[in-house]
Amino acid sequence: MTVAPTLPPAATEDAFDLVRADEDALRPGVRRLCRALGVDPAGLTRFPAGSLPVYAVGDLVLKLFPQVHVAEYRVEAGVLGAVHGALPIPTPGVHAAGEHDGWGYVLMDRLPGVPLDRVWERTTAADRDRMADELGATLAALHALPAPDIPDWWPADWAGFVATQRQECAARQRALGLAEPWLAQLSAFLDRVRLGDGPPVLLHTEIMRQHLLVDRDATGAWRYTGLIDFEPAMCGAREYEFVGLGCFVSEGDSRFLRRALTAYGYGHGELDAELRRRLLAWTLLHRYANLAAWLRRLPAPAEPTLDALADRWFATD
Repeated sequence: MTVAPTLPPAATEDAFDLVRADEDALRPGVRRLCRALGVDPAGLTRFPAGSLPVYAVGDLVLKLFPQVHVAEYRVEAGVLGAVHGALPIPTPGVHAAGEHDGWGYVLMDRLPGVPLDRVWERTTAADRDRMADELGATLAALHALPAPDIPDWWPADWAGFVATQRQECAARQRALGLAEPWLAQLSAFLDRVRLGDGPPVLLHTEIMRQHLLVDRDATGAWRYTGLIDFEPAMCGAREYEFVGLGCFVSEGDSRFLRRALTAYGYGHGELDAELRRRLLAWTLLHRYANLAAWLRRLPAPAEPTLDALADRWFATD
């Protein structure tokens, strides 16, 4: 689709940071883009959270991708098209997608509800049980879908991606401030964990409370109303998905994680120490792994070892 708005140039990460900070510079181009797409920009409102500019406009959402992230609009649009109407948790339908002036954009449905992280403390045990079950079933359905055909979808070579992540793990975590006693354990831990194999599946990769929308139903119970933010989607090992499930949804809640994994399809006998260590290994290999920051945010292990960390963060007892 070709449109003729003029958005501020965003050719570099630094330029994007400047544009992101200067809403006045971005808004006129966004309004012109809305009009070119046949959308009334009255009431245009930018969402405060997120690393990309995202706007609510009526019952639609307009998400923008600067040049350094422009390939991600094709991923978001392609995966949303593949999953829409196919998962237990709703996902946005896509109305338009394209690029202009070096920016990509996706115009999609605006789903009701608020991010789960805003109301987690107000949910009941029954709410969380129900949400765990539905989330596990949703991930199973997602992983069973055929992957869409998306040009230049990264990473093209999953095995190569994993090998690179493994090779660079210690250096990357050191640069992020991980303490030496933890750094000293990384190589040996990864060497003894067998990640398993199997065909790549369609992954969201960032299942987290911020990307799960919820609202109260007629009975007052909290229920999912949406799963959003598919631009970091990949095709890869299914257990890579559970990094987000453990570190950004259950966050040490063993009951929630157990119910989600059993709803996904794991037998109770498979929820063992070997699984916990695999999931921690995938955590260390995750594209956005930041163990130092996550150690400050998530529950502390019984002792300062990676085995103890696996048992705490991915507990299912």
